[in-house]
Amino acid sequence: MKKLLTVVHIEQAAKDGRPLFTSANTIITPYAADRAKELGVRIITQEKQEALMSKPFEEAPIETVVLGADHGGYALKEELKTFLQADGYSVLDVGTNSTEACDYPDYAFKVAETVAQGRAQRGIMIDSVGIGSAMAANRVKGILAAKCNNVVEAKSAREHNFANVLTLGAKIIGSQMAREIVRAFLTTAGGAQRHQKRIDKILRYGEQDN
Repeated sequence: MKKLLTVVHIEQAAKDGRPLFTSANTIITPYAADRAKELGVRIITQEKQEALMSKPFEEAPIETVVLGADHGGYALKEELKTFLQADGYSVLDVGTNSTEACDYPDYAFKVAETVAQGRAQRGIMIDSVGIGSAMAANRVKGILAAKCNNVVEAKSAREHNFANVLTLGAKIIGSQMAREIVRAFLTTAGGAQRHQKRIDKILRYGEQDN
């Protein structure tokens, strides 16, 4: 069954500040295509999505880091934002923007989707403990999220697991340790080819059933 992408979808995406994903069955109206160009909305086709996921181990230089948190991680997020900017990174903050209670999966998904779409080369998500955000982020295709409590884990997450999203627990680690973990995560290269084939098994799991 064909799906129609209209100007209504484009304008909503522009309002939300997000791209639109299409499948092989999506029809884009000419007006919608023109409106997308006017509003700067990216339309990511199925072919583009597959291309992004086909080379998970080819890493671009890190220029942009997407940063997110729930209310429990908000304060640490703000500290890390300043730290990252001082280190020369461009930071894309997807919220939350206060200590008002919110749901961590909402922001973990935003961080993960931003990395999966190629809008940032790495993602960092902070909640109170970090476990739930890792679980949420790993639901996004192409994401390898690792919850790290120290520098050794952060380096291993990169060298052995090619992690592209880091999750932190604000109640577990202090701000100094968080900075050390983040720096290790962002400066450690992905591992050798013997690790690539193992991670590829994770990324490709379930594809044979589709």
